[in-house]
Amino acid sequence: MSFLKRLLGLGPKPIMAKSRYITIEDAKTSPFTKKTVGSGYSMKPDVYYIVASVELGNTTTKCILTATNLNTSHSYLLDKTVKMTRDIRAPKKGEKVFGSTVWGVELTKESVSEMVKKTILESLRQAKVDIEKDLDFVVRSTGVTAGFASPKEVGQLIIALANGCLEAGIPPRKMAPAMTVDNFPDRLKEYTLLNKVIFDGAVVSVIPPSGKEVVANEMEGELVTAGIKLGAKWTSLDFRNPCVSMDFGTTLAGRIVNNDEPYAKTIGNFCGLAGAVSDAIIRGTEKVDKRGGAALDLYSRDILKNADWKKAFLNAEKVHEFVDIRKVPEDRKRFGTVPVDPHAAYDAGTTLIGCDVGTNGDKLDDLTELGHEIYQNDGIHTLFATLDYVSALIVKRLVDEAFNEGVVLEGSVLGVTGRAGITGRKPEFVIEYTKDKFDKCIFVSDALAMGAAIMARCMNSIGTPHIPIGGRQGGPCILGPRMKLQKQK
Repeated sequence: MSFLKRLLGLGPKPIMAKSRYITIEDAKTSPFTKKTVGSGYSMKPDVYYIVASVELGNTTTKCILTATNLNTSHSYLLDKTVKMTRDIRAPKKGEKVFGSTVWGVELTKESVSEMVKKTILESLRQAKVDIEKDLDFVVRSTGVTAGFASPKEVGQLIIALANGCLEAGIPPRKMAPAMTVDNFPDRLKEYTLLNKVIFDGAVVSVIPPSGKEVVANEMEGELVTAGIKLGAKWTSLDFRNPCVSMDFGTTLAGRIVNNDEPYAKTIGNFCGLAGAVSDAIIRGTEKVDKRGGAALDLYSRDILKNADWKKAFLNAEKVHEFVDIRKVPEDRKRFGTVPVDPHAAYDAGTTLIGCDVGTNGDKLDDLTELGHEIYQNDGIHTLFATLDYVSALIVKRLVDEAFNEGVVLEGSVLGVTGRAGITGRKPEFVIEYTKDKFDKCIFVSDALAMGAAIMARCMNSIGTPHIPIGGRQGGPCILGPRMKLQKQK
């Protein structure tokens, strides 16, 4: 696999430690300079597990290719191909619209499949990855939930995603768990533990809420939690159970996890709006598309230069007058436009904490007007500085609500991912606002894609017992307890 050697020779997507938090800028960490929990690194020849994460979000559609070293559990970025979801073609005559994005972009099975196929093929071509020889698995996920009538309808979108993968030439066997060791290529057979444990629904030692689905983007929360755990393997931080994860895409996702063994329980879920708050504000500049424009359309590395941070904080306080963050009431079927089932959640012992703008986003237009005012009075630099404070304050209020509800265990670590949660000075502000609640924080780029990489391994029982990703902080691999538990069933 010479293409991998060439790509990996350029160095991994970097992660480094900086003061009390971990970010992904300018890292120089070598995968062999430190050890994690366990017996150390194996001297076996490197074997890489290559996974494509196919994501359809409200703002972006992505195919992200990762290669995970099965001796070290270090994950490398091979390619990241991003399209704007607003560019999905309009429905053709005779096509059935089954939902829409939070910004009103209508979706059909055919239009979604075409976008997914195009994105996958471009990513594979750029990374020089051959579907048959190199690609091991594909995981599909979506953050597009706001335009659906119920959590069940998300399944139609998952089917459309699968069709797009099939049309791109992905074999069905690379989208479903292997049944026996014989189904694996020779290079992976010694890494699968399928003869010892089977996939029983737990991803990186966490099980979802029991019973009915409680929030439409449950899978997104599952993937980002797992992805932050995998990303942490590039650092000295042990981001295992108990932990709290937040994904600041257009919509909010994430989990609060306890430290039960062998499988921890999801005792809290985040839902509602996240990056959509910033996007609504940015539309006030009138420099982005009125329907699908996003903050990332204008973002650049020097966008915060010469910003008035004191004014930005005051602006953010005005924004938060429209932001509603609280435990989701039992009588709500949506919160922050996202379909929820509070009764099922509370029956399962899971607390739902949501972020809304008005009631189901009905005050987003007010944020656009406020964004226009800020832009006119303070300029683009201070407007983007305002967004840093807006997101950090959302994190603060979510964390405060979770602690007020008593669902965060002592010793939990906070992990944040998503475009509206890790750019600019947001990590700095988040740490300041949560330092009395969390001793350690981690900020990871593309955690959902890394979550897809680790979910693919979990589904196929491909583990690294000497470098455990699941289990409790500071604890050993849970392979033994899992085997014991499954023998009892």
